Amino acid sequence: MRVERSFRGISRRLAVHYLTNLGGEEVDTGHVVGDGWEATLSESKATVGPTLSLNEVEVVFEGDDETLETLVERFAQKAMRAGG
Repeated sequence: MRVERSFRGISRRLAVHYLTNLGGEEVDTGHVVGDGWEATLSESKATVGPTLSLNEVEVVFEGDDETLETLVERFAQKAMRAGG
């Protein structure tokens, strides 16, 4: 299974930190491998309105269905940013 998700407001470094806390190990810059899954991360700037830009991290998760279901949900909870 392959799942692609984008997260705004976090850095690739922080996303890697979250993935290592979820049982992964960074084996190469932007590539984290865990038991039954792997994730590849890339970072860019997303423009929001005329004067604001945010970091945006795209994560491509690959692994078996059951593992990814839980992993992606847990990662999304860590990466969620509230407005204010």
